Formats: sequence, structure tokens, C-alpha cells
Amino acid sequence: MSPSPGRTDDVPRTVAGMTDARHYDVIIIGTGAGGGTLAHRLAPTGKRILLLERGDYLPRERDNWESTAVFVKGKYRAPEFWYDKHGNQFPPEVNYYVGGNTKFYGAALFRLRPEDFGELRHHDGISPAWPLSYEELEPYYTQAEHLYLVHGRHGEDPTEGPTSAQYAYPPVQHEPRIQQLSHDLEKQGLHPFHLPIGVNLTQDDRGRATHASACIRCDRVDGFPCLVGAKSDAQVICVDPALEHANVEMLTHADVRRLDTDATGRSVTSVVATVGDGAASTVEFSADIVVVACGAVNSAVLLLRSADDRHPQGLANSSGVVGRHYMRHNNLALMAVSKEPNDTKFQKTLALHDWYLGSDDWDYPLGGIQMLGKSDAEQIHGEAPRWAGAVAPDMPFEVLAHHAVDFWLCGEDLPLAENRVTLDGDGGIHLALDEKNNIAGLKRLRHKLQGMLSHLGMHEHHLLSHSIYLHKGMPIGATAHQAGTVRFGRDPADSALDVNCKAHDLDNLYVVDTSFFPSIGAVNPSLTAIANALRVGDHLAERLR
Repeated sequence: MSPSPGRTDDVPRTVAGMTDARHYDVIIIGTGAGGGTLAHRLAPTGKRILLLERGDYLPRERDNWESTAVFVKGKYRAPEFWYDKHGNQFPPEVNYYVGGNTKFYGAALFRLRPEDFGELRHHDGISPAWPLSYEELEPYYTQAEHLYLVHGRHGEDPTEGPTSAQYAYPPVQHEPRIQQLSHDLEKQGLHPFHLPIGVNLTQDDRGRATHASACIRCDRVDGFPCLVGAKSDAQVICVDPALEHANVEMLTHADVRRLDTDATGRSVTSVVATVGDGAASTVEFSADIVVVACGAVNSAVLLLRSADDRHPQGLANSSGVVGRHYMRHNNLALMAVSKEPNDTKFQKTLALHDWYLGSDDWDYPLGGIQMLGKSDAEQIHGEAPRWAGAVAPDMPFEVLAHHAVDFWLCGEDLPLAENRVTLDGDGGIHLALDEKNNIAGLKRLRHKLQGMLSHLGMHEHHLLSHSIYLHKGMPIGATAHQAGTVRFGRDPADSALDVNCKAHDLDNLYVVDTSFFPSIGAVNPSLTAIANALRVGDHLAERLR
């Protein structure tokens, strides 16, 4: 275990070199929203738990908040390549660190809408129903919101479902330019609301959430790791507290290569990993329960790579669905140019769901709009070749950044069977994806926003697509919202996992990242992954008794 930069213990617990102590009650592979949260839930049980993390702790350094390092140079991305359906290489936007992709997520922690749990008809097809209801997951949504310090106010968003408790923390207050935007949207008859965001902020004497005094660059949320630990990522919220328990251990630089089963094929008996930074060695571990939480692509890859005589298509794959039904949202990052300066530091405080399920002129869901972290001159400069001629050529990047107002448009991707993860004979990862799947609603959502610009204090023709955050139009390499490759369900013929996220085909194998999603809705998936990990954690705690 490598100690967190924020921890004071200098004698880390490690499993390296233990020849008689490699059996655990639970092994969790991955430390992100699913795996990290599950470890936190199970830590108080006293059961012996091992976390295996492919990466290390992300270094806390000045580059954490530097746009050029994070976005232009991609300093923290994994140095690997995957292949598209035509065999062309592309660099995926994946990060391997303690805390997983939550180290770089925007911490927008939405619940799926109740309708998302049922069958929904979209322009291009059907979004399938879940095997559990919103009401069944609701208590865990509340627990997840409280655990991850979500700031918000239930009751503002007309599309949200019933809630059993208010957020534990008040919403982050809009700064003046965003408050004006909220008023202008209300004048259009719309219902903007405070975006639910997981951050550790201070409160003023009236109980309102304000920016943490230590966080001098509090605009660094979307896509940046947090230098001061103020963002609610899985490492800060779950992994580090779990490691305070003597029964929980973690091994970093542990890349799990395969899972082996017993002669019956019903139980995982060995977790095989290459361990070490540099000259790695192969180490085998075992556990009564094995939990996979590597991210939707890599979890599918691990199961496919673990094929054996009993499971020739890969583990948990008698249905043939493992790797299929890959989803990643249909998203657009858009920058409007405000007529008035936008001095906002923390811009990610507002969202709009009036067209989430449809509109007066469209019978199908469009999706949602939320604010992004604010563009700066370095980010805009990186996009200059694409924007040449789109903005007045005599407007310096610094001035443009001072007037930028950034929006994130999110539409639902549908779980097509042909959108899938496969492996080639050399172990290369291939990702087949229809990038134009169900995008009609997203286009209409953009037109809705663009048609309002003059009423929102923006220059009417300056709504610019940019690729600083997850790229324009979410091309194949943008994998931040990946989901659906190991879907759960009640029928083993068309799902890999049961309702408790245990593999139908095996007695001790679970998957708790966003792989289990049968559909993805049109909101960020992290809170649903967190809530589900808490739910599965309760199931496992009962099983371990």
C-alpha cells in the first residue's frame, strides 16, 4: 500500500511478500466510485479485505491545476492505445490512480430520474428497464449523497423523484453572473436548479455553502485532480478512511491479469496480478468473494481475458453479453460568449432539466444541461485552430476567457449490442461504437440553448463546441461516462449479473462499477454507481455473516 500524500502514517501495510496470508474474505479490484465505496462500506465488518489498484496515488503537485499539463499534454492519462472497429489506434481518456476516474470527474452527483428505471422510448430505440426500481435504490441515493458531501437542494428540479431526506449540505451559491443566468432562465418559464456537487466547502454564518478558503483555484473541478482534497473523490471519501481499519489492506501497482476458477467453474479461486512498478512479478491471491470494479471497459476485458474450458466466452458470459451494450452518453461541451464579463470562479453550480424527458415540440427525451468548470485562456488557446474565424480575430484569448460561460449538454446513449468491447489474439482492446446513436435529441437540446442566447445576455452567434472537456461530440476515446458492458438483470439468458450484481454463472464473483447499468439515463452515472456499491455492500455484509 502506498500512503496517501495527505496521510501521516509512514508504515504502510502491504501484502507484498506474504506467502501464508494471501487469502482474504473479500478482494476488491479497483478503487473508484464502485470499488472504493464498497471497501468503505465493508471496512467496519472486521472481515479481511484486500484492495488491488492498478495505479498508485496521484501525486499532489502544481500541475494538478495546470490546464496545459492536464488537458493539452494529458500528463495523467494512461500511456496506452485501444483500437476502434476499423482497427485504428486511439488513446483512451483513462486514468489509473487510487480513486479511479473520480480523481478527474466533475463531482456532479445526480440521481437517475424515476422514469430512467423503466422502459423509455427514444427517437432511435428503447432504453430498457432496470430489474430494480427507483424506490428500491432511493435510500442508498440518500446515503451516497451524505457520504460524498453532496451540496444541493431537493425540490428544485421538477424531474427528480421522491427523496427520503434533504441533502446534508446546502447548495453552493451562484456567483453573480450565474445567478443572473438563473434569473434569465426563469424569465423564459424554465426551472433552473442548483447542481448537486460533491465538494468539501465551508459555510457562512447563514449556513450557505461557500468556497473553501484553502481552495484558491476553486474553478479547477471539471477534469482536474484536486490539489487540496476539497473534491469528493473515492480516495478522499472512502479509500483512505477504509484503510484506517486494521482489517483493510491495499496493494498499488497491482494489475490483475486474470481470474481462475475451480474445476466446477462455479467459483473464482485465484486472482492473478502483476505487481510492482517496473520489474513486476506475478502474484496470486484468493478470497471467499471477489469483486471486480475496474471500469466498464476494463472490467469486461478482465472477464473476457479470464476465459477457460468451463467459460470459453469469458467469465460470467454464458449469455454472451459481457463486453456488449457499451454506453458513454451523448455529450457536447459548449462555450457561450457573455456580453458582460464573467468573473465567476466556481461556475459549476447550475443545471436545467426542463427537456430531460421531452418537450412540447418533441415526443422523445432530449437530455439535460449543466454548467462546466470555467474555460481559461490556456484551454481556449489550445482550441484556437478549430475556432479560427468563429470569434473576432482581434479578441485576445484572455478577454474571451473573461467572457466565457461554459455549458455541458448530456443526452442518453442507447445500449446497442454491437457497441462492444472485444480482445484480439494479442490481448489488444477493441471498442466498437456507433458515435451517431440517438443523437437527434442532443441536437435539439443544443438548438434550445442556442435559441435562448440573446435572452441570456450572450452574443447570439457565439456558441462554440470545444474539446477541452471530453472532446467535442464525445468521440470514441472519451470514456469518462462508460457503462453497460456487464449488465445486471433477472434473466441469465440476457444478463451477466443478478440483481445483487453477482455473476449468474459463479457463486463468489461480483461487479460493482458502472458495468452493471442496463441503461445510462442522461445524468452523470457516478452517484448511481456509489449508491449501488452501498446496496451491494449491505448484501455482502449479510452474506459474510
